[in-house]
Amino acid sequence: MVKDLFFVFWFFAPVGLANEAAWVSGKIPFINKFSFPVDFYAKYRKKRVLGNHKTIRGFLFGILAGIIAVYIQIYLYQHIAYLRQIIPLNYNSINPIIFGTLSGFGAIIGDSVKSFFKRQIGIQPGNSWFPFDQIDYTLGGIIFTSFYIRLSLYHYVLLFLLWFILHPLFNLIGYLLKLKDKPL
Repeated sequence: MVKDLFFVFWFFAPVGLANEAAWVSGKIPFINKFSFPVDFYAKYRKKRVLGNHKTIRGFLFGILAGIIAVYIQIYLYQHIAYLRQIIPLNYNSINPIIFGTLSGFGAIIGDSVKSFFKRQIGIQPGNSWFPFDQIDYTLGGIIFTSFYIRLSLYHYVLLFLLWFILHPLFNLIGYLLKLKDKPL
C-alpha cells in the first residue's frame, strides 16, 4: 500500500505542481504582461466565463511546470535505482514534452472548468467551493494524462483520494507560510 501511495503521488506530482505553478505565476511581478485573461473578458449569462484569475500566464506556467516536473522525474528515475524498483512505469519510455503538457494542461483545464461554474453560481475567485476546489485539477489531470498513460482503476482511486487530502493540506501550509490569504 505504501508503495502504491508513493507511486500515485510520484505519477501525479507534475499535475499538482502545474496547478500550483499557475497560482505562483501570479506572484511574479515582471511577468505581469502575460496576465491577460484566457476568457478574453467574454461573458456567459452576463457573468464572466472564467474571470481575471485565469490568465495566459497561468496556463503557460502550469504547462511549463508540468514539463519540467516530468524531466526531473525522468532524471531521478534514471539515477536512483530504488525508484526503478518501486515505480511500475518505465520512465525511460515517457516523452516529457507530451506527458508534461498533458499533466499541466489537464490541471489548468480542470481548474478552469470549475471556475466557470463558480462564476455562474456567483462564487468569487479565491473563495472556497468544497469539494470541487479539491477535485477540479485532479479530474482534469486524470482525464488528460490518461490519453498518454493509463493506470489501473485501483491506482486512479488511490490517486484521487490522496490528492483530495493533499490539496487542502498544501493550502493550509501555504496559509501558515503567509503565501495564501485563506487556509482553504
